[in-house]
Amino acid sequence: QVQLVESGGGLVQPGGSLRLSCAASGFTFSSYAMSWYRQAPGKERELVATITRDGMINYTDSAKGRFTISRDNAKNTLYLQMNSLIPEDTAVYSCNARFFARTVWGQGTQVTVSS
Repeated sequence: QVQLVESGGGLVQPGGSLRLSCAASGFTFSSYAMSWYRQAPGKERELVATITRDGMINYTDSAKGRFTISRDNAKNTLYLQMNSLIPEDTAVYSCNARFFARTVWGQGTQVTVSS
């Protein structure tokens, strides 16, 4: 069964950190470009960061300098280390796998930044 399962979300105070994980199964993880997206209440889903199968990384402006995307192909897992969190980072974070026209989405994990 092809699936992505996110974990690691939760409630954190402003300035805090969280590490999200995305466990992949049912497909050749190392061949796929992997991304993190997020969707805040009342807003459209937006890209956060991407790591290609070759390890090239891109961040959106909102993530640069605070978030780090990484992947462990041996563990079929994608990560997002988030530091210096602010309330505007509150959203459901989802991982995405892409290989040409094939796309897989996870169900998402809630991140809430609040004091």
